[in-house]
Amino acid sequence: MKTLLVVCICALLGGLTGPAAAFQLKGDPKVAFIYAASAQDGGWNEAFENSRRLLEDELGLEIARTESIPEEATAIRGAIDLYVERGYNIIVGTGYGYSDGILEAAKEYPDVAFLNAAGITNAANLESFYARTYQGWYLAGMIAGSMAGAGKMGMLAGFPIGLVNWDVNAFIRGARAVNADAEVIAAFTNSWWDPVKEGQIAEAMLSEGAGVIATDLSAASALNAAEVQGKYSVGFQLDMSSHAPNGHLVSVVFRWEKFLAHTIRKIVDGRWEPSEWGAFIGMDLGVVDLAGIHPDVPKAVLDRVAETRAAMAAGTFSPFDGPVYRQDGSTVVAAGETISDEALWEMDYFVQGAIGTMPAN
Repeated sequence: MKTLLVVCICALLGGLTGPAAAFQLKGDPKVAFIYAASAQDGGWNEAFENSRRLLEDELGLEIARTESIPEEATAIRGAIDLYVERGYNIIVGTGYGYSDGILEAAKEYPDVAFLNAAGITNAANLESFYARTYQGWYLAGMIAGSMAGAGKMGMLAGFPIGLVNWDVNAFIRGARAVNADAEVIAAFTNSWWDPVKEGQIAEAMLSEGAGVIATDLSAASALNAAEVQGKYSVGFQLDMSSHAPNGHLVSVVFRWEKFLAHTIRKIVDGRWEPSEWGAFIGMDLGVVDLAGIHPDVPKAVLDRVAETRAAMAAGTFSPFDGPVYRQDGSTVVAAGETISDEALWEMDYFVQGAIGTMPAN
């Protein structure tokens, strides 16, 4: 995840120029996952590792994995070459930084199916994919907003890019859906992993009166800071309730197996037609989910969350249905309209309810 600094929807246009023909896998499926860091990193890679294990049971396949392959074209190509030499024909990458290397490999190995999480390259045998994480963050915001007391909260995020900004903004909008006075102190760490800095920022937010601390990152230090002060917290990527057993409200989690299981089945069955845009999935497949909900969250709130979740899955509601106002009060999505996918990826502003300044690009 650390190189996801320039992801943009326009980059997802590469690869195909017309309708794709279904990919035909040759031989029995042999699947491998490739991680940029440890499979037990407590966040991004561990979420994929959990899904890999579930997929082995669901698909009845033994799925290989390789850890700590740098997000560089030469490194990922070396790992792919070794797998192809050993007969692997379905390879799953897990990082934006693998994009170019996997595209090169896809061209060299047209009989191998490639999938890449958070990638920006696509081809006749390659599909990048990412999740609509903002959907889960809106629901988490509803839960946090209902438990925030005076309504002030804090949220830590990595870098001010579209797929991070939409998480922060969705959290704010979800909180204000249940508490019109809710405000969120938003801060960027300019890192995907800095536990010490994240803990310090969380402590500063708590000192400013935040009753809930949410993190869009992998480390648990922000949750730990909230727990020490008897405040609530919200986690990301994995169920983080074990890090804050008293104050953890909910975690927004990935269930990558929900997408990968049906996609791998399509590959094996000869029904897979990679999209030239990549795959952008969410509540409709359950790829974005909630976990570890605090028992004190009121039933009325949970009922409303369930109703909203069902509407998201059905495609009848988006966290950014208009009206949506920027932090300065100007309209970004008019009433009766909804935000486009392109506008989501290009999101470079805070919505009303944010405390803080969006860094200039």
